[in-house]
Amino acid sequence: MRNPDDQGIAARTDSDAPAYANKLSRRDSLKLLAALAASAMLPALSACGSPSTGDAPDGLADAGHWPELDLQPVTASGYGKDPDLITPPEAPWPLTLTPDQLSLLALLSDIIVPAEGKSPSASAVQVPTVIDEWVSAPYPDQQQDRLTVLSALAWLDDEAALRFSQPFATLATAQQLAIIDDIAYRNDQTPRQFQRMAEAFARLRNLVLAAYFCTPDGMEDIGYMGNVAIAGDYPGPTPEAYRHLETVLADLGLSEFAYPVG
Repeated sequence: MRNPDDQGIAARTDSDAPAYANKLSRRDSLKLLAALAASAMLPALSACGSPSTGDAPDGLADAGHWPELDLQPVTASGYGKDPDLITPPEAPWPLTLTPDQLSLLALLSDIIVPAEGKSPSASAVQVPTVIDEWVSAPYPDQQQDRLTVLSALAWLDDEAALRFSQPFATLATAQQLAIIDDIAYRNDQTPRQFQRMAEAFARLRNLVLAAYFCTPDGMEDIGYMGNVAIAGDYPGPTPEAYRHLETVLADLGLSEFAYPVG
């Protein structure tokens, strides 16, 4: 977590702050959803593949407050097992988040990933739109995240009202960060009443980070080139890549499977 005063976070904290504006077409947001779904299978992002329902951890059902949401299930059929990739549906399911929820999510996303140097903030690369697409999809993991994300957003406004008698988005930056600091990470020092929200926030944070690094700007930020066309014969992995692979295989006791460098 970074102090927005130091890092130039784009999200505003006064009541006149502009609402989040989606700039993606539905087709583009679905493409990013597909990339996010693929990234969730990578070990480094395994937390995105481990659904959290926002259920109370053991013994914490009565700790603190928690919004008990009565959500209607998403009944859209989705793409199915044999999707028509030639003419995919433009809007396979209705989107979930309201404009106010998207704006609050944009604010949180920019606290988690602020603009820094040449790298844009999470909201600038449309992370809230991608998460809206994610939680609106009719698949079981996404529906569990729908409950987690919506509960987390509602909890923040409830907590802001209890502490400062205002919605979270209208608080001053210091007030917002005072709440976030209490839920940023769940560990032995996390007060009991914040542990359930800390677990939900961890899930939201992982989604924001995964969505950010699925975007072209996010990939550029970590130096990922993706699939690049190469003229002529494929040169194969670089010596540096081979050395890395050999190190990993040695650590795993699998050196016998290392490929010889030609």
